[in-house]
Amino acid sequence: MDIVLVGLPGSGKSVVGKRLANRHAATFIDLDERIERADGRPIPTIFAEDGEATFRQLERDAVQDLGPADPDAVIRRVIATGGGAVVDPRNRWALYRGRIGVWLDGRPEVLAQRLRRSPHVRPLVTARDPIGALRELAARRERFYAPTDIHIAGVADVSSVVEAIEAHLAGRTRGAQAGTRLLTASTSIGRIAIGDGVAAAAVDGALGRLEARRAVIISEPGAWNTAGTRIAAALEARGRHVETVLLPEGEAAKRMSVIETAASELARHHISRGEPLVAIGGGALGDAAGFLAATFLRGIPIIHVPTSLVAQIDSSIGGKTAVDLPEGKNLVGAFHQPIDIIIDVSLLASLPERHRRAALGEAVKMAALGDERLFELLERRGDAIARGDAASEARGDIAELVERCAWAKVEVVVADERELGGTSGRVTLNLGHSLGHAVEAAAGFEALLHGEAVAYGLRAACRIGEAMGVTPPDRSTRIDAVLDGLGLAVEPLPYSLDDVLRHLALDKKHEGGRMRWVLPTADGVEVRSDVPDEVVVDAAGSLLAAGTTR
Repeated sequence: MDIVLVGLPGSGKSVVGKRLANRHAATFIDLDERIERADGRPIPTIFAEDGEATFRQLERDAVQDLGPADPDAVIRRVIATGGGAVVDPRNRWALYRGRIGVWLDGRPEVLAQRLRRSPHVRPLVTARDPIGALRELAARRERFYAPTDIHIAGVADVSSVVEAIEAHLAGRTRGAQAGTRLLTASTSIGRIAIGDGVAAAAVDGALGRLEARRAVIISEPGAWNTAGTRIAAALEARGRHVETVLLPEGEAAKRMSVIETAASELARHHISRGEPLVAIGGGALGDAAGFLAATFLRGIPIIHVPTSLVAQIDSSIGGKTAVDLPEGKNLVGAFHQPIDIIIDVSLLASLPERHRRAALGEAVKMAALGDERLFELLERRGDAIARGDAASEARGDIAELVERCAWAKVEVVVADERELGGTSGRVTLNLGHSLGHAVEAAAGFEALLHGEAVAYGLRAACRIGEAMGVTPPDRSTRIDAVLDGLGLAVEPLPYSLDDVLRHLALDKKHEGGRMRWVLPTADGVEVRSDVPDEVVVDAAGSLLAAGTTR
């Protein structure tokens, strides 16, 4: 087996790794030393001459050069990583899959003392207050270190640390940790976990933390057959009693009559206020189950297990719950944050290509908000992700996309949970959604998938932004090009302009009687409430087929 040591600078990864490797006659690999040998320069010089971005690319290359994990039951390799190596989602995908991760976790004050005595220069800590710099790094990186299998808190002398690691290894049973955890974070909007093959174990852990006596699963037939039955069986194998409530598929779940029927089922099961619902399904199921949890007994906990790509990267995060009315989408709802959001990318394996591709409309939106790495990923690998290409999945493309989108939304929502942040908060996530929701409603919530509608809305937002002098033409061209490459919003829509504008008038994103439009800029977005009606009409008309404008 391979052991991977992670932790802040000064946590002793190299010295502990050497000692552990020596005791097991294993090969010791120091990734930083490999980078220096390959490049011919010390790491501080690489930082000084070429910058951190160049170093991180060399680091990614070094991780890939490790090759596959050693499957042997005995320790064959011990790998010491640089403190920031696991910040990159692709590195974590390569380092944590099939390997035993060990987090050496020390107090910043202790680590700072070590660094003062160390002959090695740490570029991210040098010339700064070491304790403050380490505290900042610890806060930013905890979610990347936390998914490891073994956590050694309070770094002590080398022998004690090695013995603690070996004690943990001796107490493990082979295959004890199901799947691969990639990110774990406790936030003000719930505990977020991202991984591959982790759903059942993570749900069981969440129920255990809540001391829940049973699992109450809310799902719909498609998600139940592809994911819910396996999760339910795993929970029952762990000794948990499972109750199941199935809602209709898709937007049909988001009706008041469906919520009333489901609430009656919960009442018949004698669900108490402290018992959580476990929502297993896509975005529509999550919206409906969240609204059910928000209103039953005036609010009960909910655990989200999103099974669609659009739900994993967007709708399961943020606590917005809603049902539809004939007059428009999501017009009745509540804010109700989940206890846990468990994002398992393996659940996407059976997702139809159209649904994967449509979800990338939301991913393009997140890229347009300012994530250059996500933009590049969509440009290089977007079509392969949409097709479910096996080589793409093995590289970790889908895992990186999910994490970048999901965590970006977490950060926005944590800063502005109830969309009170004016023009710089959660409202920015509505990029592409105003006209997107309008054409979705004009399609009767059936002919277009949500992400497909958002893609049309993005194109319209670019047209409005250019007309308002907000969106540079090259930014519009880039957004259009990535949508073209994904095959999204490429055909004119067969709806009447009057119908689209009627649904747009019911949109929730109004302020002082004026629509708040989120428009792309060169590297982000700007919110405007002064868009002339004729500009909106022109942009909406640009989405429609000739002869359907009125």
